[in-house]
Amino acid sequence: MPRPANALIVDDEPHVLVLLKGILKQLGIETVWEALDGTEALSKASINKPDVVLLDINLPEVNGLQVLAQLKADHPKMPVIIVSSQGTLKTFDRARELGAAGYVLKFAPKSEILRMLSEVFDEIAAPPVKQAAEGGEAPPKES
Repeated sequence: MPRPANALIVDDEPHVLVLLKGILKQLGIETVWEALDGTEALSKASINKPDVVLLDINLPEVNGLQVLAQLKADHPKMPVIIVSSQGTLKTFDRARELGAAGYVLKFAPKSEILRMLSEVFDEIAAPPVKQAAEGGEAPPKES
């Protein structure tokens, strides 16, 4: 899968939407949909089929972890990155269990958010590493 070309941002804070939209533009993503709550997020994800979803945890109506679980049930291959101010290990672990591709703290400096999202996008775009039949080692890279 190539790096994402479009994205859905789910956050109920307008200043965060603006920040993330600007960062995504720096990462080459021009098409960005926005959702202010979990219900709208599920609808827009089903209609638009974004390459990646940036999802807050604290949302009105349906919380982010519930949205994550439903997104992964409906669209198992859709990468979802949690972008939240909740930095607890318990929340991080639960998001990973539910299938989150990454976790970014929204109160980090803009340059750090840009770096973290870029790294997750690279991971999303990387082909899966196949293990060799014996020894469990990855096959050598082709030149």
